[in-house]
Amino acid sequence: MEQWNWKIENEDYNRRTINRCKKHRIVLPTFEQMKKPETIPEKIPREVTGVKARIVGLVGKFFPTGAHKVGATYGCLAPYLVAGRFNPDYHKAVWPSTGNYCRGGVFNSALMDVHAVAILPEEMSQERFDWLREKGAEVYATPGCESNVKEIYDKCHELEAESDEYLIFNQFDQFGNAIWHYEVTGYTIEQLFHKIRREGEHLSGYVSATGSAGTIAAGDYLREKFPLLKVVGAEALQCPTLLMNGFGGHRIEGIGDKHVPWIHNVKNTDAITAIDDEESLRLLRLFNEPEGQQWLIEQGAPEEAVRKLPYLGISSCANLLASIKLAKYFEMKENDVIFTIFTDSVELYYSRLEEMNRDWGAYSSRQAALDWGNVVQKQKIDFFKELSFYDKKTIHNLKYFTWVEQQGKDVEDLNAQWYREDYWKERFSIVPEWDRLIERFNQKAGVRI
Repeated sequence: MEQWNWKIENEDYNRRTINRCKKHRIVLPTFEQMKKPETIPEKIPREVTGVKARIVGLVGKFFPTGAHKVGATYGCLAPYLVAGRFNPDYHKAVWPSTGNYCRGGVFNSALMDVHAVAILPEEMSQERFDWLREKGAEVYATPGCESNVKEIYDKCHELEAESDEYLIFNQFDQFGNAIWHYEVTGYTIEQLFHKIRREGEHLSGYVSATGSAGTIAAGDYLREKFPLLKVVGAEALQCPTLLMNGFGGHRIEGIGDKHVPWIHNVKNTDAITAIDDEESLRLLRLFNEPEGQQWLIEQGAPEEAVRKLPYLGISSCANLLASIKLAKYFEMKENDVIFTIFTDSVELYYSRLEEMNRDWGAYSSRQAALDWGNVVQKQKIDFFKELSFYDKKTIHNLKYFTWVEQQGKDVEDLNAQWYREDYWKERFSIVPEWDRLIERFNQKAGVRI
């Protein structure tokens, strides 16, 4: 059985890490401190979404890496540093990813002067590879696209067999990923909702692409505050793993699939929806091509909001479409508010826009009208499944094939996730213990902000 406790495991590792932070004048923030900074929500107006419910997106563009995954990687790395599980003079931090997670990991590793290793599918956008190499990361491109996650795991095992200096921070089974989003993203959404709430409004929905199941863990926090909340997981229609045990490849970069992440609390997911990757790409064009923006303004969308639409990358467009499906499925009204995540921005996908202009032809106002009408206005509630108790158990049971058969997890731990009432609460309540370790670590390092 997995032991879930945190204490100083290796005093030598801990001392070396403290010395490194002292040398580089690094102060590790506590999770409590990360929850408090003011965050400004960016909202997409009803004139664009076409639904009555208000959809609010947290924008990841302004994180240091251009995507919000930098926080999730900190949630994985920091506990290992302060608990003496990582030797910065020896270990290489390995960040297996379908895109943005390895960016965050490489960024945090660079701050610590730690050797970083990024593993991601070869079909990801060129912007990602260029950025990682500029940061000095050791980069491995694995076969396939974002849905080829097993190939990433295989590369991790290959590196581990090669040397014990490779320490794997697998976002799909590292609870630090989910805990950071539970503690920081969930809290942030709660505070922002109270800040922007209009009289009579309810926080009715939270939508997140499932991916590594880190971001969707904010729904566990929000459920405690808003019990009637609908938590919806989104995935690609071309690879509908949770929706219908499906498989395949798709072009919604960065979400990963063909398995159920170990850290996904499936019991807390109310519905699953699948988004056509072509619709996400068409929305990306509408929001970023000058002709698309001008057409939206001419239809009455506020110019200030339209100019911010490039804050949405491909998976952000998928989350927006999933939010529209949620609003339509449950017939949400003007007093309903849906929160979602705009993980990254168009800055990672200019090469994709160039490809579409080359392959699909130059963009035009006519195409903008077609894209908005067919992708947004006529968005249907197809490929949307409200989950029953046994639907959730079916999805949970899929973990067996990846994590027990392939990755060596204990079946008793798998059953504990479903049957043990305090399993998830125990993990999400670890933060005060981590913060105490971080505060003691910073005191030893002697660095002040």
